[in-house]
Amino acid sequence: MEIKTQIEKAKQGDQTAFTFLLNHYWSEVYGFMLKRTENETNAEDITIETFSKAFDKIATYNPEFQFNTWLISIAKNVYIDMLRKRKSSLFVEITEQEDQKAYNIADTTPSKEDELITEQNLSQLLQYIKELKPHYQEVIQLRYFQEMSYQEIANKIDEPLNNVKVKLLRAKKLLAEIINNRR
Repeated sequence: MEIKTQIEKAKQGDQTAFTFLLNHYWSEVYGFMLKRTENETNAEDITIETFSKAFDKIATYNPEFQFNTWLISIAKNVYIDMLRKRKSSLFVEITEQEDQKAYNIADTTPSKEDELITEQNLSQLLQYIKELKPHYQEVIQLRYFQEMSYQEIANKIDEPLNNVKVKLLRAKKLLAEIINNRR
């Protein structure tokens, strides 16, 4: 029942619901793609792209189907697209129009992860950040140390805005886990 409630909230643009769904289904989608790609980086990139597309198109989700089934079908399509393109880059440019339609999953309200991250002393925080994968380190550095907007980060790393938002949500969750494990 909780999942259905979170999906409905996400359809209304609720940031907390997006984060809940990302955290709840990340491992399942990532694990599914890891078996297919046998490559952690590709599996992670496909998973980020999957959640980006899912959040962008959540209004089209049909509740007659399981949410995880819907996510997996998106992931399969992203993977097929990747195989078709056979490019080193897994990301496609979003047009300006799609960008305008994209749900604003970047909320400025500090999350539990934000609060946990900001209460760390700087040198300790930098040590924790070094434990993240490089692409997560990059978005955290750009967002928190260079104080770039989501759009500025998207332009700098040449990725769609929604991918940046999903990467930051994921990076903050992983960083919060590292901080909690060291306490």
